[in-house]
Amino acid sequence: MCRLLVLISLLVATPLAAQSPFRLSGVLSGRSVYATGQPSWLNGGFGRFDVGASAAGESHSDLLASLQLGADWTPAQWFDLHVSGVARRDADGARGKRAGLVEAYADFRAGEVQLRAGEFFLPTSRENKDDLWTSPYTMTLSAWNSWIAQEVRPIGVDLEWKHLGSNVVTTLAGTAFKGNDAMGSLLAWRGWTLDNRLSVHNEVLPLPPLFSLRDPQMFGANQRSDGTLPIGRDLDGRIGYSARFRVTLPERGMLQFARVDNRGDRRLHRGEYSWATTFNVISGEFGNRDATMLAAEYGFGRTGMGFVPDARVQMNFNSGYLLLSRKVSRMRYSARFDTFATEDRDHSVAETNTEHGRSWTFAAFYEANEHLRTGLELVNVTGSRRAAQESGADPNTDARTLTAEMRYRF
Repeated sequence: MCRLLVLISLLVATPLAAQSPFRLSGVLSGRSVYATGQPSWLNGGFGRFDVGASAAGESHSDLLASLQLGADWTPAQWFDLHVSGVARRDADGARGKRAGLVEAYADFRAGEVQLRAGEFFLPTSRENKDDLWTSPYTMTLSAWNSWIAQEVRPIGVDLEWKHLGSNVVTTLAGTAFKGNDAMGSLLAWRGWTLDNRLSVHNEVLPLPPLFSLRDPQMFGANQRSDGTLPIGRDLDGRIGYSARFRVTLPERGMLQFARVDNRGDRRLHRGEYSWATTFNVISGEFGNRDATMLAAEYGFGRTGMGFVPDARVQMNFNSGYLLLSRKVSRMRYSARFDTFATEDRDHSVAETNTEHGRSWTFAAFYEANEHLRTGLELVNVTGSRRAAQESGADPNTDARTLTAEMRYRF
């Protein structure tokens, strides 16, 4: 669908190409990461980060790099086209794609109404405020937005109405989408993580070595053996929806409520289950990002698949964070506290998908100019994963990362 959208948009706007403004943007970053804890979830382990060690209590260092590119074309005031992607060097042994499409959409505007069509992030995050869905506050995203980056990317249409009052901006929006049917599989079978890795279109991500995924009497005979594909083709033919309401006081703050329901049918389709996932997210921010900013999000919902009582998944989940960021001259200092939890509700013979955890993040950046930024970040996460113990692994998922980064934005 995204490729067809891009082609149609290019054909429609070609006669105006000579006069159209075109903007290319990008973020090139390199990181040196020192990590402790279990093997990373990207290596098929139970670790919370995209870099892990050989076991809980052990340590490992690695070098990561990524290049995000975005192209924006605005041939007319009422229309623009956006395409973005990423190429990266992940940690040693990491699975998944090294490059791919992140977003591709067209915007059509008429007065206070905007229609967006394609593959896109919903504009709910209070962290990812910069271009290309990056954060100005930290290197590592909160547990909530790490999950959004991995599994939540609607492919459809979004209709937004924005009323500009004298002091208040009110926004109402609704989204109809397909795809995203496997949304919830990572969260249920793997648990919460903290990283900044954006899944790309048609990317298969690894699942941990759970006993139910190895047992042909449970999910082992049905779920694809290489992992899960959260963002790609539609599985069940059903249309999901999202709705959001936002009130903004320009340069002072905002409050927002959003709801997402993929309406998955819970059945098996071509080696992948269509998960029925519904969640709400309440968010707000107060202050000015160029001085002091206080931001928070809290999301809660449920997900599940299957119907057979002795081999199915049903789970509630929630996660929230509070972030404080202060900019002083060329320096930015940020601190964030996260909590996250899942509650197993199926009580089946499969593993118990219950966990509770929390994390602290501290980051400091020096902005040499509008393009170049260097920084240092410490993230500490505590928690345990009962399903890991039931599958013969260590349930201790306590871990820590210390990261040095240099980033160039253009």
